Amino acid sequence: MNKKHAAAAAALLVPAVAVAAVLLARSHGGTEEQAHRPQPRSSPVSPSASPSPAPTDEPYAPEGPVLGVKLDNAAAARPHTGLEQADVVHVERVEAGISRFLAVYASGLPDVVGPVRSARETDLELLAQYDDPVLAYSGAQSKLKPYINRAPLRPVPPEQLPGAYFRGTDRPIPHNLYLRPERVTDAAPELAGMDAASLYETGEAPAGGRKTGERTVEMPAASFTFDWSAERRGWEVSMDGTPATSGGTRLAPPTVVIQETTIRKGGFGDRWGNNSPFTETVGSGDATVLRDGRAYAAEWDRPTEADRTVFTTPDGEPMPVAEGQVWVVYVPRG
Repeated sequence: MNKKHAAAAAALLVPAVAVAAVLLARSHGGTEEQAHRPQPRSSPVSPSASPSPAPTDEPYAPEGPVLGVKLDNAAAARPHTGLEQADVVHVERVEAGISRFLAVYASGLPDVVGPVRSARETDLELLAQYDDPVLAYSGAQSKLKPYINRAPLRPVPPEQLPGAYFRGTDRPIPHNLYLRPERVTDAAPELAGMDAASLYETGEAPAGGRKTGERTVEMPAASFTFDWSAERRGWEVSMDGTPATSGGTRLAPPTVVIQETTIRKGGFGDRWGNNSPFTETVGSGDATVLRDGRAYAAEWDRPTEADRTVFTTPDGEPMPVAEGQVWVVYVPRG
């Protein structure tokens, strides 16, 4: 189980001039006032004064801070910037059947990431598995904001760090908001030293698997196709039938996980009355792991919010991912 800060995040509307002090206080255990804020839905594990090495039978769980950035994925938001440098790309279904990304950075930060969009209820549970996560996003449904404040993460929307965000000129609002991650490290300096080798266990693929050259995942109003490229040792991504690029490069993650879970009606919606679905990432279920040109049957398990998601083979052995970027695409249980 990973260790996390139990103190709640600072209020969303703190003045920009005070945010650095607030975030730094949070990273060192928080103030007395923060310690008395309501706790998250499931309390994270508090840090111990002298942590001991994890037992050898504990699941792989590298520690360290991460930066999560909520990204737009409408056609007008493409191509993305900085997505190719994410360690993990979580692909979520949101209202009206469209998709958005939660990109997680753990081994390094790009100069610019975007376009940045609003947070969702799913993001809070999903990010709770990471150590001391910082969440960059732009806006949230008003009723969701108290939940963001109580979640075991540090929110940094534009109203807290206005200097970290800027509007591009090559596309219309709201698809043109970008983040400079180095400005986030001014307030959360430990992010500058991130060096996690991988957020999941890496290693050689197990025996078996089914030779697979292509896999498509359909959502109500979005589609993703992953085509194996032996030359690039990755799955070239197409979105809605169009090759997906970021930073001038075709996206080609070495590993794609198709994770079957419950996607149900959420507790929040948009201004037009569309419900924002909630993707359950705590629990267990089936998954398919695409790597090395093959598809492997797998299972996933995450007992609590504070636990990392672990992937295993059907017989309970570890299901490692390949070195490099991992995409996790959430689909309804089959």
